[in-house]
Amino acid sequence: MTTIGTPGPVSLDLAGRTALVTGAAGGIGRACALRLAAAGATVRAVDRDAAGLAALAADLPDGTGGTIEPRVLDLTDLDAAERAAAGTDLLVNNAGLQLVRPIEEFPPEVFHQVLTVMLEAPFRLLRGALPHMYERGWGRIVNISSVHGLRASPFKSAYVAAKHGLEGLSKTAALEGAPHGVTSNCVNPGYVRTPLVERQIADQAAAHGIPEERVLADVLLADAAVKRLLEPEEVAEAVAYLCTPQASFVTGASLTLDGGWTAH
Repeated sequence: MTTIGTPGPVSLDLAGRTALVTGAAGGIGRACALRLAAAGATVRAVDRDAAGLAALAADLPDGTGGTIEPRVLDLTDLDAAERAAAGTDLLVNNAGLQLVRPIEEFPPEVFHQVLTVMLEAPFRLLRGALPHMYERGWGRIVNISSVHGLRASPFKSAYVAAKHGLEGLSKTAALEGAPHGVTSNCVNPGYVRTPLVERQIADQAAAHGIPEERVLADVLLADAAVKRLLEPEEVAEAVAYLCTPQASFVTGASLTLDGGWTAH
């Protein structure tokens, strides 16, 4: 069987642009922050994990055209989130959390927290970022959604609800932003090799009544044609593409990176 390697980086020049990436201390957010800095952007790396942000900044290779500015922030502080986005040209809404439980056992306070971080905070970040984007006549909004923004799965009521809401928010921003040179799109990964996915395995095993070692094949990858986890760097390249001049006509879209899951 022939294995196809990961393609090289798309051509992207973000010199002079300011980007903000949420959930930047690890996983997809970390990969996006490094990728946008490599393209020359000044990246406001937002996360509540101060140590993770420090490690991210330290790992930026010498000679990189852009910079990483760590900003410790809990996105449940919605006013602070909106202020943090002022003056940004490029916004990547990535931060998320997950809990796997049946609806009747799902803690209401966790449902509220998930919707706050994954839907209300992106709205507030948009409020903070759009005036500057409109003034400059250019902006890129990339919302890291999920196949769960397009399909539901059992035991993930809060996550699925938040991602479906993010899809609608993204499309509304696309319609409003088009006259101002601003695009808004979702990137919809399947299961990505991140700590968020790794932490699900025990909960998924309990919810489905199967051993943990069967979760990857029997649950996470059951509906995918490509039987592997997606790498964070692959998601970051999709984000980079949506920021290129060649993608200026792509807006209000949902770009699936799901190994064929939604082809069913």
